[in-house]
Amino acid sequence: MSLESVRAHLKKWNRDRDIMVFDTPSATVEQAAATIGVEPARIAKTLCFRGEGDRALLVVTAGDAKIDNKKFRHTFGFKARMLSAKEVLEQTGHAVGGVCPFGLANDLDVFLDLSLKRFKTVFPACGSINSAIEVSPEELQEYSGAKDWIDVCKDWQESDTEGKAG
Repeated sequence: MSLESVRAHLKKWNRDRDIMVFDTPSATVEQAAATIGVEPARIAKTLCFRGEGDRALLVVTAGDAKIDNKKFRHTFGFKARMLSAKEVLEQTGHAVGGVCPFGLANDLDVFLDLSLKRFKTVFPACGSINSAIEVSPEELQEYSGAKDWIDVCKDWQESDTEGKAG
């Protein structure tokens, strides 16, 4: 069901047929990178945090980036608290491992971390534990309806592969 909501969402840009569905799981950054054949940093992971009230907010980061709690608090004004797997499914309509900023069950605020901008293309999931799509950071922003680019991550480095923006 979740993959189908993403297909319907991406159909607006004629990108529904560009979704890759794999025979092997791509639920973790490492699995997705191995399945697709790219460095883990190019996997766009979508993280779900408790926002204001009962609403969640999504932050999409590069696969090698980690949330910096101080930067997160400075940007959003509250502590970074991730949702439980059940809450993620309720808020996004996607199970953990397939969470992406497309075809969401609820109208959630989406933010993109600057760690993604160093690549020409990245690979977010598409609603299931075995799917992804290759998009540019600009396309990711457009398709997700992201509110803004933010800087809330640490521990990522510039990349020297062909996926590097330049």
